[in-house]
Amino acid sequence: MAEQEPLTGGSAVPSPFNFQTQVISTSPAKSNIGQRRGHRYKHSSISTQHQIFQEPPQRPPPVLPASLPVPTVREAWKSMSHDQRVRLYWSLCHLAVASWLFFISEGSLAMMALSHLVFFDAGSAAVCVAVEVLGNFEVWRRSSIRHPFGLERAEVLAGFAMSIFLLFGSFDLVSHNLKHWLETKGGHEPHHEHIHERVSSGEIDWAAFAAIASTAVSAYGLKNHARIARIMRVSWLVSLPTHFSNVFHFLTVFFSSLLLLLPLLSIKTYIWLDRALCAAIAASMFLFGAKLAMAQAMMLLMSYGGIGGNEGVLSVVREIEAEPGVTRIEDAQFWQQIAHARIDFDTEQAW
Repeated sequence: MAEQEPLTGGSAVPSPFNFQTQVISTSPAKSNIGQRRGHRYKHSSISTQHQIFQEPPQRPPPVLPASLPVPTVREAWKSMSHDQRVRLYWSLCHLAVASWLFFISEGSLAMMALSHLVFFDAGSAAVCVAVEVLGNFEVWRRSSIRHPFGLERAEVLAGFAMSIFLLFGSFDLVSHNLKHWLETKGGHEPHHEHIHERVSSGEIDWAAFAAIASTAVSAYGLKNHARIARIMRVSWLVSLPTHFSNVFHFLTVFFSSLLLLLPLLSIKTYIWLDRALCAAIAASMFLFGAKLAMAQAMMLLMSYGGIGGNEGVLSVVREIEAEPGVTRIEDAQFWQQIAHARIDFDTEQAW
């Protein structure tokens, strides 16, 4: 290998490359170098982005208001019609009848149980009046951002509260019945001196007739419980008149009629039938109260299938499958809303 020649002290080493500085532009450098002009790049011939990602269509501003005014008590009173005022006054009279039945029921478990049924009828009548009065305002049915379902959901909440009243009322009747039965056992004296005193026949007759009359006026005259009758559809009540298809009206009239038999019986039979009627009313309140509570709770949870159950959903699915462009529905989800329905479904179409 040849040795490299030593470098001389004053001579420059020749460069193996010949680089020369070239000036492309004399204008000052721009500060936005490296930043694209998006609108030009999107429509350029080398980009297909405008074919893949479409701009969203222009949407109108939302039509839902942020909130709607809630009526005050004075506004609600001024908006009431003559018929609604009559219903309100009658609900107060119905409540007075229920209170009177409760206060004169001392000595008869059946009369006390009957007063619970009449209390429920009076409360339902008051709820129906409130629903009709609030229906005069826009906030009741129209959706808003603050109340997506309007205030109409309060009707379901009130019905759920009334069903809970039935359940707790049945428990109260069972506890009273058991307490009176235990007081007669064990050979000790009862705590109440009038535990075996019979209610006079006049009081029983007046109580039964008052319960029947108030129920008849509520059912035939004012038709207060049509909403509950639609939910509580019982097959063995179909043959009855339309206004008595409500099971709670039927129970009130039925047990009031049986109450008229108490003055005709002996002391021993009176005590036995009185407790039997109380137990029957408590069982009926628990049974139908639980059914009503489940129906109202399913409405609140958006899973109420209506009277026909899943048959209504299946009929809608069959109508969708009948469309010519739909081959099969893989999945269908129904979101229940008040006066509206939204359907989400996945389909397979034949291309």
